Amino acid sequence: MGEAGDAALLLVRLTVGAVMAVHGWNHWRGGGGIEGTARWFAGLGLRRPLLQAWLSVLTEIGAGVLLAAGLFTSLAGAAVISVMLVAGLLAHRRNGFFVFKDGYEYVLVLAVLSLALAAWGPGEYAVDTAAGIELTGWPGTGAALGAALLGTGTLLALFYRPQAPSAS
Repeated sequence: MGEAGDAALLLVRLTVGAVMAVHGWNHWRGGGGIEGTARWFAGLGLRRPLLQAWLSVLTEIGAGVLLAAGLFTSLAGAAVISVMLVAGLLAHRRNGFFVFKDGYEYVLVLAVLSLALAAWGPGEYAVDTAAGIELTGWPGTGAALGAALLGTGTLLALFYRPQAPSAS
């Protein structure tokens, strides 16, 4: 890929990784804390909201750290894609595209960048590269997308139970 390409991959990994880790930290320690995050998840129709809040925190922080390090890049990307799919489907889709209207623009960008990292690989400046772990190209893309869809589908099948609209 070359030095500039490897530096660009490092920059993308560090940025997406930091965004995800800080986002997870905010779900845990920011605003209403874990209890506020659980209430928000309950409002989205997720059952066992405290469990969902903790799973979100662990997934976002863990995936962020792994992406930043370039360790298990395709699986870390799958975790980001899955979190963004859930957020996009449950919280943002009904608001349209634009982020300033709480739309799905932001979650789409993070998910696509994570899928692209699975395809491109982490670059030269990554733990995966140093350890000889190579899951890139179509196999990396398929693994990330498959794991993300499986994770998202499983979570929604087990825990998504939206309230029926009340009759007026």
